Amino acid sequence: HESAGARNRERMLSLLLPVQRAATECAWLREMVDAGEIFHPLRWSATDAFRFLSDVPKLERAGVIVRMPAAWRASRPLRPQVTTTVGSRAAAGLGTDALLDFSMNVTLDGAALTPAEVGQLLSGTRGLAFIRGQWVELDSEQLRRTIDRFKEVEQLASGRGLTFAEATRLLSGAEVATDAGDGAAALDPAWSHVNAGAWLAPLLQSLRSPGELARVEPGSELRGTLRPYQEIGVRWLNLLSQLGLGACLADDMGLGKTIQVLALLLVMRRAKEHGRLPNLLVAPASLIANWQSEIERFAPSLRVIAAHQSTMSAEEVLSGRVTLLMSSRLQVAESVADADLVITTYGSLLRFSWLAETKWNLIILDEAQAIKNPGAKQTRAAKRLSARARVALTGTPVENRLSDLWSIFDFINPGLLGSAKQFSRYSKRLAATPHNPYGSLRDLVRPYILRRLKSDRSVISDLPEKTEVKAWCQLTRKQAALYQDSVRELREQIAATDGVRRRGLILTFLMRFKQICNHPSQWLKDDAWHAADSGKLARLGELV
Repeated sequence: HESAGARNRERMLSLLLPVQRAATECAWLREMVDAGEIFHPLRWSATDAFRFLSDVPKLERAGVIVRMPAAWRASRPLRPQVTTTVGSRAAAGLGTDALLDFSMNVTLDGAALTPAEVGQLLSGTRGLAFIRGQWVELDSEQLRRTIDRFKEVEQLASGRGLTFAEATRLLSGAEVATDAGDGAAALDPAWSHVNAGAWLAPLLQSLRSPGELARVEPGSELRGTLRPYQEIGVRWLNLLSQLGLGACLADDMGLGKTIQVLALLLVMRRAKEHGRLPNLLVAPASLIANWQSEIERFAPSLRVIAAHQSTMSAEEVLSGRVTLLMSSRLQVAESVADADLVITTYGSLLRFSWLAETKWNLIILDEAQAIKNPGAKQTRAAKRLSARARVALTGTPVENRLSDLWSIFDFINPGLLGSAKQFSRYSKRLAATPHNPYGSLRDLVRPYILRRLKSDRSVISDLPEKTEVKAWCQLTRKQAALYQDSVRELREQIAATDGVRRRGLILTFLMRFKQICNHPSQWLKDDAWHAADSGKLARLGELV
C-alpha cells in the first residue's frame, strides 16, 4: 500500500511538473497553484477565459495539453472581420486610373452583422464577447481602427470611385501610398479581408495565369512560328494593352522578347483599334540596327520610321518631318501618322521635343533598366511621353535595389507603387517584417510582370544543358612585370594616404589590374596590341 501510494505521488508530481513550468511564465496560474484552486473545477468570467486563451502558447511550450472546441479554427474563437469588396462592376475608364466600386461590411464567419451588433462589439473591450449564440474574440480598438480606415476608403470611392491602382494595393495588402509615415499601423489581416468582386477577380486571375487567356492571332504577316510560351506572352501583353495597363516583360535574354512585341504590334494592327495611333519603341542606340533586322525578318509589313540621326538628317529628326533616308527593305512610312512603329533612342528623347508632344498608342522601352535611376534626364524624358499603354522590356527588373523596380513601375503604371519617398518608407517597413517580408509587394506587382527563365524546362524543352568550361590564362612576362610594378606602386601610395582617398585609390588600381590582365595596351594606351603580349588574347585565339 505504501509502495502504491509512492508511485501515485510520483505520477501526480510528473503530471504537475508542466503546470509548475507554465506557472513561472503565467502569473494568474502561479496564483492558482499557490491557492490550490487548480485542483478543482472553476467558474471563470469571459475576462478570465480570454486571459487563459492568450497564454495557450506558453502553456503548450511548458508541456500542458490544451483542448479547444472543435468548431474553433486554428484553436481560436472566431473574430469579427471588416470585409470589403472592390470591383464588383466593370471599371469606368482604362489604366491604373480606371474607377472601381467599393463596399464594406462587418462580418462574422462570412455573415454580415447588423449595425446594432457592430455597436455592441465596439462598446466592449478586449476579450470575449457572446454574440449570435457563440463566443467570439474581440478587440474593440483594433476593430474600430480597421472600420475607420475602410470608411475613409468607402467615402473616397463614393465620391469619385476607387482607382485600379488603389484597388490592387488594397487586395495585396501593400500599404505603399500612405503619407502617414512609419508610425502608421498596418491593417491586421486577422481583422480585415479584401475581396475582388465579380468583375475584378477573373481579370486578375487572367493576368496572373496568362496561359488561360484566349488565343490572339498576329496572322500570316508574322514570318515565323511563336513558341508556346511566346504565344502566352503575346496574349498577356495584348490584354494589358487593351486595359490601358503597363506591362514588364522580363523574360531571360534569348527567350524572344523582340518577336513577342512584333507579334503584339501585328495583333493590334489587325484589330484596327485606337484610331491608328503610332507606336513608339525606345532602345539603346546599339540595338536599333538589331530591331530593324528583326522587323525585316519577322514582320516586314510593319511601316517603320527610325527617328535617329544615324538614319536621317538632323533637320528632319528635329522637325518631326521624318522621311527615312536609309536604304532598307523595310516598309518605310512617310510620316509619323502613317507609321506602325517609330524607333528612337534614349538620347533622342532629350533632343527631339516632338517625341513628347506626340500621342502614342503603345510605348515600348527596350533594356528598360536604362531608366532605373529616377533622377537621370533620360528617365524623366521617358516618363514625360504620352501613351495609351506602356511596355518595359528587361531581363533584370531588379538589378541592385528595390528602387530599380519602383522606377520601371513609375513608367509603366505611374502611381501604383506610390511616390519615390512613399516607396522608400514602405521598403524599410518590409525589410523589418520577420515573416515573408516582401509577400505583399510580390502580390501587388505580379499581374504586371511576366518572367520566364531559360532554366525552366516547361519554357524551352529542347534546349541543351548549358556547358561551362573555365579557360585559365597565364600572364605573359610583360603583363607580370606591369602587374608587379602596379602592386608596388599601390603599396607605396596606400602608406601615404588614408580615408576616402585611400578607398578611391584602391578602386583605381583594381581597374588598372583588370586592364593589365586583359592586355598591356589597354592600360598603356600605346595602340600596339601585340597578340604575344597578352595571355588572354592568346587563349581567346585558341578558343576561336
